[in-house]
Order: sequence, then C-alpha cells, then structure tokens
Amino acid sequence: MNRFVICSSISNAYSTYCCRFQICNSLDTLRSLKLKTTIMKLTKRSFFLYILLFIFSFGCTVKKLATRTPKSDDFVKGADIGWLPQMEATGYKFYDEKGVEQDCFKILKDRGINTIRLRTFVNPSNNKASGHCSKDETVAMAVRAQKWGMRVMIDFHYSDSWADPGKQRKPAAWEGHDFPQLLKDVYDYTLDVMSALKTAGVTPGWVQVGNEIPGGMIYPEGKTSNWPQLAQLINQGYDAIKKISPTSKVILHIDQGNNNERFRNWFDNAKANNTKYDMIGLSYYPWWLKGKPDYTLNIDDLSKNMNDMASRYGKEVMVVEVGGEDVKAQNTYDMLVAVQQKVKAVPNGMGKGVIYWEPEGAKSWSGYALSAWGSDGKPTMALDAFRDK
Repeated sequence: MNRFVICSSISNAYSTYCCRFQICNSLDTLRSLKLKTTIMKLTKRSFFLYILLFIFSFGCTVKKLATRTPKSDDFVKGADIGWLPQMEATGYKFYDEKGVEQDCFKILKDRGINTIRLRTFVNPSNNKASGHCSKDETVAMAVRAQKWGMRVMIDFHYSDSWADPGKQRKPAAWEGHDFPQLLKDVYDYTLDVMSALKTAGVTPGWVQVGNEIPGGMIYPEGKTSNWPQLAQLINQGYDAIKKISPTSKVILHIDQGNNNERFRNWFDNAKANNTKYDMIGLSYYPWWLKGKPDYTLNIDDLSKNMNDMASRYGKEVMVVEVGGEDVKAQNTYDMLVAVQQKVKAVPNGMGKGVIYWEPEGAKSWSGYALSAWGSDGKPTMALDAFRDK
C-alpha cells in the first residue's frame, strides 16, 4: 500500500465524520448548545481513535508481509552459505548494491532467496574454509535462517570435511568400526543432529543423506561397488531423519546433472537395492565439466535428465548446487534464469527449485571462482536472476 492510498483513506474517513458533524448540527432535537459541543468532541475523539487504529493495523500488515515465511510448496530459490559464519568471524563485510553494509541474509533475501542450505561435518577442524560446520554451528545457522523467514535444507556429508565425487572420507571417529557398527554410527549421528535441530525449533524442509555420492559414501564400505551396503547406510540415515522429522524430504544427490546415463545407472541400482529417498538432487556446474563448456551447450541435457528422473522414478527433482564464474556475471545470470525455467518446466510440477552454492563466498576470501560476489563486497548481478524470475 503506498502513501497516496493511505492519505486517500484518511481523507475519506475525515469526510465521513464531517458529514456526521453536519447531521448533528441540523438536528432540531439538539437544542442545547452544550449537548452539541459534547457530541462534537466525542465525534472528533472517535475520529482520531479511528485514525490511530488504522495506522496501527497498516503497520502490523506491513510487518507481516516483510517477515513472510515461504510456503512449503513455494519454488525454492536457495543459497548454500556454510562459509558465512567464518567470513563474518574473520571480519569480512557485506554490502548491498548501494554500498551500505548489511547482514548477508538481508542481501540474499532482497534478491529473492527463500531457502538456505547448510552442510554439516562430523568432527570438523577449525580451518576457515574446509572446517567448521559442526552440529552446533549448523543448528545456530539454521535458527538464524529461520528468523529471517527462510526455509532450511540440511546436507549430511558423513565426513569430518568435504565429501564429493573425488573423496568420501570416513569420519576419523568411525575408523576401524565393522559394518554393523558403521550402520549404527550413521543412524546415531543423524539422529543426534536432527534432534538438536528439533530442540532449537527447526524443521528442515529437506535433508540430504550424503553429498554428491555418484561413487557412494563413507569409503570403502559404502562404495557403489558394494551397492547392498551403500543402500543400508543410506537407509539408516533416512530412518533417523524420519524418526525425528517425518515431514522432511530426504534427498539423494549426484553431480553432473546433465549426464542422464550417470543418473540412470545410479538410481536404477538404488531402486534395485530398495534404497529409501523422497527426492533427487542434482548438481549443475558447466565450469567443472571437461573443457568448461558454456551452459548453452548442455542445459537441454539437464532438462531432459530432470524430466526423465521425474517420470522414470516418480520422484521430485531439484538442482541443489549450481554456480558460474564470478567474473562472467552476465553469463551466470543468464544461466540461472535458464536453469530455473528448465526446473519449472519439469512436468506435473515435479521440479522444485534451484540452489546456488556459496554465492557469498567471494574469491578474495575463499579463492573460489564460482561465487556471485565481487571484490567490492557486493553481490554481482548474477544473483538478480532469483529476484527477476
């Protein structure tokens, strides 16, 4: 509601009360001037009370609109921001497009971000880039995201640091455990983190069991060379999540989202081994593909793969990681617009969202080339794709 509408409403209200004054003055029955004066005072008093109530109600409405939490079925426009606490702790400052220092959450929300993805490590180091993300730190960030009116996705790496296609190292505390104990380790650890989130009042919309696991997780026992064991490990994570948070959707996440053969092979094996999950997560990084091709050369493959995953397995799909070069902001913007369009085009509403990995992780702090933040501490235009589409 703009200022003109407010003024018009007040003007109309005052006109209404002026009419009442005229009616009161014209009444023959009001012979006493004292009585007339009393009524006029009461009427004016009522008018000002009316205006105060109007302004108060309007203010409450604005506040409610400003803090609106996305609905569970809203399209996900997300950011994975696990580096943020350490960026802040080391003195990094975030600025909006006008050069005003702001909380990173506000900058992201102003650009349309409605979901925060958070990784969690088992016993991490204090390394600013490859450590932290402990249970307590993850819960604190989840609470902070929720206070900003954002939904939360939790990403279990089941490692003390990064887990990805190149490495799926077992947590040091789990070394030497036999397979039955490993199953218990996965269940107990997952249950512990989920319980901590629940105690803090956070119910994640989505939870990943493993991060980019085309070759499996928790090596060597959970390699895809032993699918029956991998399925059991995944199912332990699934069961622990559902025990604490039945409404959270469990995601299994594979890289190279444009590679349909890779996905079919993996999820066919998952199905054959009775692996439990609710949603398929994809990474899409053209920059990491051989030759670093432009997104225009493979985005149709991403689209075809998502459509196939949804129809072949009856599962919703989401691009849970995406990124483009920070120095090519226009190209990254165009890619993000196109990716969102392709996800939304998955038949029957089965495409659920897009999440940028570490958009705030400026190269000057992290050395990462695919953030969406400039050397001036401001977001690049790439992030506008979430606000514009």
